[in-house]
Amino acid sequence: MSIYQHFRPEEKEWIDQILTWQKYVEDTYSYKRTDFLDPRQQSILQTIIGTKGTVQASLFGGKENTERKRAILYPDYFTPGPEDYEIVLWNIRYPKKFVTLEHREILGSLMGLGLKREKFGDILMDQTEGVVQFYACREISDYLKLNFDQIGRTKIEIEPIAMEQAIQKAEDGIEKQVTASSLRLDAILAQALPYSREKVQQWIQQGKVKVNFKVVEQTSFECQQGDICSIRGYGRIMIKSIEGQTKKMKWKCILFIQKS
Repeated sequence: MSIYQHFRPEEKEWIDQILTWQKYVEDTYSYKRTDFLDPRQQSILQTIIGTKGTVQASLFGGKENTERKRAILYPDYFTPGPEDYEIVLWNIRYPKKFVTLEHREILGSLMGLGLKREKFGDILMDQTEGVVQFYACREISDYLKLNFDQIGRTKIEIEPIAMEQAIQKAEDGIEKQVTASSLRLDAILAQALPYSREKVQQWIQQGKVKVNFKVVEQTSFECQQGDICSIRGYGRIMIKSIEGQTKKMKWKCILFIQKS
């Protein structure tokens, strides 16, 4: 049985990349560090690498409960530490008395520097205190210092700070266990939201729903563990785990729901 059968066709390129890294670690007895991965990429990597082979994988995003993480693939005799992930926590200084920064503005300005999304981890915000921080790969530090000095029309300054200074903030969402008749996108969303399946189907067909940041218009699209579903005007739903089926053949899933 091909390994690709367990995943979506569009995920083949990512699977091939993981297999290439796995072979590199096996052949060189050294480790491989990735850029920041989204939850679905993390789930695929952990499924392929597993926990019992000579090559292991671990994930770290700067602190616990980060969504985006860097991975290290390594020989089973090696134990990576936090410093091996090469992550820098940046603090953004700006005129907080006069300006309120939004997540999308910050991310848009970072992407406007010509860097890929994979070079950045989570953006941390405390709107009450006006504190804004973000994680990034260490290798782009010099570039950020030289070029990241503005968000929209707001002039800013950035400084690297200790990991221990990361904003400690409760997760802005709720965890919910649901049972769905299938893993179809419309079935999962109808269980997660206080709306009918018919209403959810309308949203999907109208292009209002994204899965892993891409618009999906097929109501029959099959969800998998690690998927992030976003609904325009409502929020996001992450499929944290798929727990299997009940005796009545319904699927048990644990979701994390964030309202916008």
